[in-house]
Amino acid sequence: MDIYEFLDQHEIGYERYDHPAVFTVAEALELVPEMPGAETKNLFVKNKKGTRMFLVIVGYDKKVDLKSLAAVLGVKRLGFCSPDRLMQYLGVIPGAVSLLAMVNDTESAVEVVIDEAIWAAEQVKCHPLVNTATLLIDHVGLEKVIEVTNHQYRVVDVPVREG
Repeated sequence: MDIYEFLDQHEIGYERYDHPAVFTVAEALELVPEMPGAETKNLFVKNKKGTRMFLVIVGYDKKVDLKSLAAVLGVKRLGFCSPDRLMQYLGVIPGAVSLLAMVNDTESAVEVVIDEAIWAAEQVKCHPLVNTATLLIDHVGLEKVIEVTNHQYRVVDVPVREG
């Protein structure tokens, strides 16, 4: 799906910033141009049996405690999904994951978990299905993406890993 067509069709405003490909938070901090908005990182995880998948959206600097997050989400254990599963469900490669990938999950199989700090932000940064650009989308646009793509979501205080 053309993400820009989707955003325009649903009247979701954005500012686009192009940059070299980034695969890690460290690369993003170095290569993505200065811009306003909450910096996000996205974790694509699954429960132990692989029957539930979650896109967890947190701030760049948050070290997520997956064991504690599993308890918050009511599952036994969380583990990272493979690149194959990422492509199957969200249609993106590692490094290009963001809330906008929900447009590719037409079965609404992935549950969205948003950290309270990101939810409270006026604007968020997210990749437009590729890791060579970053879009700045306001909070109303964020909500509209979730609504239009018909996804379950939860806003939680994502637990932090100690140390």
